[in-house]
Amino acid sequence: MVKIPRWGTYLPETKEKTSGKLIEDASLSSEVVISLCQHIGAPCNPLVEKGDRVLVGQKIGDTEAFCSAPVHASVSGEVIAVEPRPHFTGGCLLSVVIAADGKQENVEFAGVSGKLTPQKVRCAVREAGLVGLGGAAFPTHVKLCPPEGKSIDSVIINGCECEPFITCDHRNMLEKADLLLDGLRIIMATVEAEKGYIGIEMNKLDVIRKVEELVAGEENIKVVRLDTKYPHGAEKQLIKAVLEREVPSGGLPMDVGALVHNAGTTIAISEAVREGKPLTERVLTVTGPGVKNPKNLRVKIGTPIGHLIEGCGGFEGEPGKVIMGGPMTGFAQFSLDVPVVKGTSGVVLFPRDQVEITPHGPCFRCGRCIRACPVFLVPNFIGLYVERDMIDKAEVYSVMDCIECGLCAYVCPARRPLVQYMKYAKGKIMARRKKTS
Repeated sequence: MVKIPRWGTYLPETKEKTSGKLIEDASLSSEVVISLCQHIGAPCNPLVEKGDRVLVGQKIGDTEAFCSAPVHASVSGEVIAVEPRPHFTGGCLLSVVIAADGKQENVEFAGVSGKLTPQKVRCAVREAGLVGLGGAAFPTHVKLCPPEGKSIDSVIINGCECEPFITCDHRNMLEKADLLLDGLRIIMATVEAEKGYIGIEMNKLDVIRKVEELVAGEENIKVVRLDTKYPHGAEKQLIKAVLEREVPSGGLPMDVGALVHNAGTTIAISEAVREGKPLTERVLTVTGPGVKNPKNLRVKIGTPIGHLIEGCGGFEGEPGKVIMGGPMTGFAQFSLDVPVVKGTSGVVLFPRDQVEITPHGPCFRCGRCIRACPVFLVPNFIGLYVERDMIDKAEVYSVMDCIECGLCAYVCPARRPLVQYMKYAKGKIMARRKKTS
């Protein structure tokens, strides 16, 4: 049975250029820029300084804050700077710049010894610097530590990959299905969950068949076939589709006994626990009509996106837009020197003749954004309030529940920048709350 949601929108998938391509190892760049802020939570403090020699897997940034994750060197070489460098969200953030020596000498690391316990797993995951690889980049060890009084009965692995163009999770699940299941079992044991679910959209039938074959006969793990509809991979929407449970406004998945992890994160958990492997690389997709040879690549964290584009044959036509992440939720870039971070799922390129640059018009209340919104907001009215700086009114209309999926702006015939309005309002509200707390 395929579960079909009532919300969301069917988007052109445009995954055919890379869904059948094996993951390749990207070439080493001569220099990597490793940001000390690659996750939700407290940024890391540098543990190295200019002139130090580092090895692959060496911890180069950390903090004592609980909601954070350490960062590690992805190449061996010399630290040539610890300074602010361009970040994919805009502006510059403190980063460790390493000149690669090409030797790729690594520190010794080993997996968890003896019997696996929740504490050992959480420690291994934290030391490996794991964060959500689907884009949110929430520290993984924090999600594995539900607070007292919050019990988890169901773990859901997000294998939807509902963003157009991106296929890195598709290939990762297909090529490392055994690690995906091992990671799921580790998560279930750590949080003492009884049931495990792997939600996969129907445009990945090869993955569905392979994983279903591997879990055949297991009573506590199930593959859930999901309709190919955006944004099925959003955490709360996935819980609703798989478990028929609704996370309350302002609530978390654990409030309804659920825990969600991205497929790539789940594979990384297995590698961290079994091998002690830190997160120094990730799989991403370089694709779009603006690149000559789209690929799925295994990339060292800190690699400039310009280096990846060159490795894919360069631009196809005059470049118009380069997006880090998917086209719906990603960030358009101002420089090709911006480095890959842990949450980078892809680099999507568009030629100039496919980039629409037109001023937005007034809202004429067609209601398309309301029909598309997966959290049942009224984006048109919220946008009007934000446009007039009526932030309190936007808060009353539940702007904080916005998941920034981008659908409202996508379906708007007036091309209104509704996502930007939402982000602006949420930023103002959060800053006010922080100031008064």
